Amino acid sequence: MSGFFSTLGSFLVALSILIAVHEFGHFWVARRLGVKVLRFSIGFGKPLLSIRRGPDATEYVLAILPLGGYVKMLDEREGKVAAADVHRAF
Repeated sequence: MSGFFSTLGSFLVALSILIAVHEFGHFWVARRLGVKVLRFSIGFGKPLLSIRRGPDATEYVLAILPLGGYVKMLDEREGKVAAADVHRAF
């Protein structure tokens, strides 16, 4: 049975690395194109670790379910965007 958990753990680590690299691609392109990134998250659900860094105060999150991730960008479709940030919205 310990072999099963070892394999499952290894799979989750490998999947998390793959997801992180994939989501970093979205993050990198958004930043290169001047889009403001609000959140870079690996995993879904309740955050285990959350850090705000950088000139845009991007929130970097490691969440409890490592089965996906996302990059949240400033988006005019989700609500009002300050006039000073409109040029940085998605």
